[in-house]
This record gives sequence, C-alpha cells and structure tokens, in this order.
Amino acid sequence: MRTVLMVAEKPSLAQSIAKILSRGNMSSHKGLNGACSVHEYTGSFMGQSAHFKMTSVCGHVMTLDFIGKYNSWDKVDPAELFSKAPTEKKEANPKLTMVKFLQVEGRGCDCIVLWLDCDKEGENICFEVLDAVLPVMNKPRGMERTIYRAKFSSITDTDICNAMNHLGEPNRNEALSVDARQELDLRIGCAFTRFQTKYFQGKYGNLDSSLISFGPCQTPTLGFCVERHDKIQSFKPETYWVLQAKVNPEKESSLTLDWDRVRVFDREVAQMFLNITKMAKEAKVESVSKKEKMKQRPLALNTVEMLRVASAALGMGPQHAMQIAERLYTQGYISYPRTETTHYPENFDLKGCLRQQANNPYWAETVKALLSEGINRPRKGHDAGDHPPITPMRAATEAELGGDGWRLYEYITRHFIATVSADCKYLQTTISFSIGPERFTCVGKVVTSPGFTEIMPWHSIPLEESLPHCEKGDLFPIGEIKLLEKQTSPPDYLTEAELITLMEKHGIGTDASIPVHINNICQRNYVTVESGRRLKPTNLGIVLVHGYYKIDAELVLPTIRSAVEKQLNLIALGKANYHQVLEHTLDIFKRKFHYFVDSIAGMDELMEVSFSPLAATGKPLSRCGKCHRFMKYIQAKPSRLHCSHCDDTYSLPQNGTIKLYKELRCPLDDFELVLWSSGSRGKSYPLCPYCYNHPPFRDMKKGMGCNECTHPTCQHSLSMLGIGQCVECENGILVLDSTSGPKWKMACNKCNVIVHFFENAHKVRVSPETCDLCEAALVDVDFNKAKSPLPGDETQHSGCVFCDPVFQDLVELKHAAMRHPMHRGGQGKRQGRGRGKGRRPGGRLNSKKPKDKMAALAAYFV
Repeated sequence: MRTVLMVAEKPSLAQSIAKILSRGNMSSHKGLNGACSVHEYTGSFMGQSAHFKMTSVCGHVMTLDFIGKYNSWDKVDPAELFSKAPTEKKEANPKLTMVKFLQVEGRGCDCIVLWLDCDKEGENICFEVLDAVLPVMNKPRGMERTIYRAKFSSITDTDICNAMNHLGEPNRNEALSVDARQELDLRIGCAFTRFQTKYFQGKYGNLDSSLISFGPCQTPTLGFCVERHDKIQSFKPETYWVLQAKVNPEKESSLTLDWDRVRVFDREVAQMFLNITKMAKEAKVESVSKKEKMKQRPLALNTVEMLRVASAALGMGPQHAMQIAERLYTQGYISYPRTETTHYPENFDLKGCLRQQANNPYWAETVKALLSEGINRPRKGHDAGDHPPITPMRAATEAELGGDGWRLYEYITRHFIATVSADCKYLQTTISFSIGPERFTCVGKVVTSPGFTEIMPWHSIPLEESLPHCEKGDLFPIGEIKLLEKQTSPPDYLTEAELITLMEKHGIGTDASIPVHINNICQRNYVTVESGRRLKPTNLGIVLVHGYYKIDAELVLPTIRSAVEKQLNLIALGKANYHQVLEHTLDIFKRKFHYFVDSIAGMDELMEVSFSPLAATGKPLSRCGKCHRFMKYIQAKPSRLHCSHCDDTYSLPQNGTIKLYKELRCPLDDFELVLWSSGSRGKSYPLCPYCYNHPPFRDMKKGMGCNECTHPTCQHSLSMLGIGQCVECENGILVLDSTSGPKWKMACNKCNVIVHFFENAHKVRVSPETCDLCEAALVDVDFNKAKSPLPGDETQHSGCVFCDPVFQDLVELKHAAMRHPMHRGGQGKRQGRGRGKGRRPGGRLNSKKPKDKMAALAAYFV
C-alpha cells in the first residue's frame, strides 16, 4: 500500500479537504508543532490502494533574509545590500518548526499531493514544501511520478473531487517570479529604508516614526495620496454663475430647468443672459424626445472590485476585507477570493450555484423567479486565466457568519445574483425649452423593468418628479428666472476605493498585495484614515514624496514599478530569464540609490522646514554622565534621550513610559537612571541610558536594562534583585521590582510573566541566602503590624517564594497587560547568571526549578 502525503495552505483547509475526500471516515491528531493537524484515511490513488495523510502549513514555510552580519544596520553599508550581501531562506516562523514537522510527516511517504492556494504565492509555497519533504520521502522507482499538484477554486465536494481526479504539476516559473519579487523588495526596500531612517532619525526629534521605510510598491502607493493632497492645496476656487429657470406646467406645480450653457465665469455676461431671458413671458417647448435606455448588470466579481466595494460601501479596510474573504473561503462559503477574472468559465454551473440561495429570506423571491423564468447569460468580462470570479458556494445565514462576515458574504451573493439577472430598463424623456434666445432642458426617467436593481437596490434609478405631457410648440408660463452664484470646489482626499483603482490601473501590486501596501502606508504613519475611509497624508508622508520627486521622480512614480511587474509576469509565463530580470532591475535601483545618497541634501531641506532638530525637541529629564547637563527626553517614536552639549543620542525601550528613577546614578558611568514602565498592570525596570546602548559586560547585549545587568554589586542589577528562574520561559529570570510597593511584584526579564506577592508589605528585600530545595534566592518581607497577613501577628518572615508554606497564599502569577508589543530586551543566552555553575556572586540565584519542576510550582501559582 502506497502512502500519500497531502499538504494544504492552512489547517482549516486541510480538514475541509480531507473530510470531503475521505467522506468523513478519517482519524485526526495534532502534529508535533501543535498548530497543524494530521488527518489519515485509506482510499484509492492512481488505481492502487493507498494510505493518505492530509496536513497543512501555515502560509509560507520559508522567508528570504540576509545572512547574519548583513542584518546589522550599524556595521553594513546599505549599498552592499544590492549585490554583495548574500541572502538565505529562513523559516518564516521558527516557533512552528514547520520544516521538522513536514519531514516527520513526510518520512517514508511515496507520493505528495500539493493542495496549496492556486496562485503564484501558492506555487512558491509548493516548492518550499518540496524542499523540506523530498529528501525524506521514499525514492521513486524508475520514472515513477511522485509529485502532484491539485488545482481548485472552491471548497466544495465537486471542485475538490474534480481536482483530485485531474492532478497536475507545480509551476516552477510562477514560483520563480515570486522569488524574484521577494529578493527585489528585500534588497531595494532594506537599502533605502536603512539609509533614510538612520539619516533622518538622528537629526529630527519630532519625526513620529520608528522606521522611515521605502518600498518599490509602497512608495508609489503613497505617491498617489500625496498627489491628490497637492491638488487640494494648490486649488484656487473660481466663481461662476448659473442661470436657473422654473416653469409652471400646472397651477400648483413647477418644473426646474437646466441651462444648456451650464455655467459662465463672467458676471457681466451672466447678467446679460438673465436680462434677455427675463424679457420673455413664456417658455416654448422646442422638442420632446423619448428613448428607452438600459443600465447594464454588473460583470462577475473579482478581487479588486470586491475590495473597492468593501471600502466604499461597507466601511471595511482592504486588508480587513481580504482577511474576512479568506475566512469565508476556507469555511467553504465562497470561491477563492484572489482572482483578476470577471468572466465565468463556459462550464460553470450558474444554475446550481443559484439554487443554493433559493431559501434565503432576503433574496428567495428573486432567485426563484430567475430559476423559473430562466437566467440571463452573464456579460462577457475579462478572463485572466487564473480563477473563476468570486461567487457564493453554499447558503449561509447572518447567525452563522455574523457581523462583517455576513455583510461581505451578502454583497458577494447579491452581486452574483445580479450578474445573471436582466439589465435595468427605463424610459428617458428629454424636453427642450427656449426662453427668449436661450435653451433649457429637463430630463425625466421612468423605470420599465428594474432587472438586477431589485437585488442591488443601491444601483436603482432614482425616483424623479414626473414630467408633464407636452408637445412641440406648447407654451408654459415662467415661474421665476434667477442667477445663482457658485464656486468651483477642490477634489477630496483619495478614498481607499479610488486608490485601489489607481493601483490596478498603473500595475502597482497584485490583487493579493494591494491591501498590504495600503495597510503599510497607514501603519507607517504616512497617511491617516479619515471619515469616509479617505486617506489624508501626514506631514512625514508629504515630505517624503516631495523629497523623492526632488531627487528622482521615478522612485515615487508608478512607471518603473509597473515595468518591473511586467517583467515578473514574463518570468511566470516562462518568457523571461529569472537571473537576468533580477540582475537588470537591481542594477537600475543600485544606480538610483547612489544618486539618492549623493542628493539627500535636497530632501533634508524639506525636512528642516517641517521637523525640529533634536536639540530643540523634547523635555529635560535626566543628567548626562559625561557633561552632567540635562538630557532631553524625546517622546516621538522612536523615543530616546538626547544630550545637546555632547551631541549624543541614546535609544530607549519603546511602547511604555519613561521617568526619572529617584535621581540615582549608575556606578559605572554616572548617568542618571530612568525607569521604564508598560503601565500599572505591566512590567517596569530601571535602566542606565549609557549601559542600555553600550553594554558594559561581555555577557550583556545592547538593549538590556538593570534587570539583565550582571554588575556584581550594583543595588539595581540582576545580581542583587534576581530571585529565581522564570516559571514559563527557559531563559528568563524573575527579578524583584523594587519600585512596585505596596503592590509588590517580581517580573521575568525576558517574557511577560509577572508574579504579584506580599501586597501592603512595608519592605521586600532579596536575601543573600538560597532555598535548599530549589536554590532560588530567599526573600525577606516586613509587614506593618496592622496589615500583616503572617500567622501569629508576626510582621517579618524570610523564606522561598516557591517553597515556603507561609508564603503560599501571598503569591499570584499573572501576565503583563500587553496593549503594545513588549520590549524584549537582549536576545540569546540567559544573562546575569554570574560565574560558576549557574550561580551569581553571593550564591543567591537559583539555576534549577524544584525537582518535580512545574508540578511544585503549580501548587502555588494556580
């Protein structure tokens, strides 16, 4: 019996596919990484009995990055990133140990069937999976085929079974085009980002951005937003005049007429037309025309149109809408949501898809009428050759999907029903009048057949006042004629929907990446999302784009990226060489980078106008250890301290508050200590600004506070305040927070574990003694007599936080509140363990958990 490994892109997808193929007769268990399940069943494969193992990855298995030393911003010239810096594939999420998981499941398998998403990214993941599992699979016998690719567009029984019966091969060219895009974006983006971030952050204090990023797609996307902003700023309103006439066809009714000249920009000319028309007493009907017109039903739905509607009508950001669409797809409610096609395949079962919607109360009547009268052939749209348009694949209710999920599903379903509905037909009546020598018109519309607007009422023809029955030569009395003074108005800021349209038109990004680029410019503080989902550029976004225009407009214009996208598509089609495209494009951007570096003063001039220099920013906080003058605390991201006298800048932990720490000084460099805190429910620890940026000991790394400092005698160091090994993470040490009283706590110096203890104690100190059972440092606790929880009215006690029964009810484990990503401090091996076998000087810090490990701790911390 052959063993067949099958791999899908997400765990939920793997379960759905396995359930369909096994007809529910399968066994399931969790894989070794805890994130992916394995579903097993027996069946037939290529005419032979087979044992199937269905599992999944979680998106990309690997990611592209520079090798170790080239990830240092301080040691590497960004120019080297274009060609000299070698890249390597690393695991996208090391915690998932995906490669090991795939190899464990793939060992001893005879064949592999790849069920990854059917787009270019999916093809790329196919080869990442193959690189992991082929070395451990059984070797093929002779010319036996072992690699298969399943092509599908929805999670339905028909589509999945059809894909299994028509297996193909993964597309190497499409995978290479993704590799090329990844490498181009990595090298170009990192080089420009590192250079401009380091150049500008060191000069300006109120640059509210921790990363001044550049992206080959991201920057043109921002360019569209700033271009609209510039049009608004440069707009000068003009006054114009409109002649408005009203006639009275009947005694109690009036009809407003539109002037055929529309408007004039000269007041005297407008007054002249008013005087001429006022001389007339009646309006004469010059012509009456009636024409039957049609409003076409929509084309089938593709990704870009779905994102446009989600933003403009449903109020969802593109990235949020895409996440919801992917969830609906993996749950089997809609077809694959990434498609450029607006044309249904000839063999698409439109009626079958429609029948599934016949019982939904919102559109049951419309659907039943279509099924009985016969559906209309959908309009012929664009066939991009990728996936069918986005359609509902099974019925759903609002209770099932809830909230945004239902709103998006409802729109997709209504859109689909509209594509097979009739066009909207209406009768348009146009009456032309003459008042003196001037011509006026009024138009009326009457719907004769609502067609698709029944299911999409927002597209319906607006109700208008009915026009009077009249014929050529009829005369109507004039009610009034007046001159209206108006002004031209500026355009509004771009909406997300308009931006998506521009990106599609100019070839910036793909249907999958457009939401990511828009989300990036929002998150990087380049634009803000205003009411109506309009994108207003920030000061930083505006200055960046103007700076690019000043130095090299091609860095921000869509033309060059659009040309690159065309080359990447040629790689996918096998019509261009991967290495040649990569080399040629990198050479162009390398030249542009060198010119950008040489011309950076041009952008700097714009920055000077908009942002304040470091010396003029921030508030005095703590004294410099070199000149003993006050350094200024700059709160704008990235927060830091700046000494204007020494012209030195010191980075600080982010996403928290910084304040002076009791005016105490570091014994090594005389800098005043500051206290970082993530909030009342979070962690806090003191740090020396100089030591934080320049580690004083070999076993310390940049970005470590006093809670990781291995100074043997400093009262604030890990050596003096460390209590014991963290109860959850392997590398962390629980350190007493000496500022936390009367709500005392100790916190892990690596993860977000917090242990609250001894509330209302007067003093808590770490003792030089250690516990005989677990070698943790003992703690001396001193309570006020009135608030002492100790037995026998005692006020003092010394013992082990982990093992002492007296302390059992006074200790509570929690996790720090994490509204922001917590500062992680130094990475790598455990710090502050001192000399010898896991002990610090004084023998206070434990190196081991209790003998029965977590069980002993659980008794105290549950």
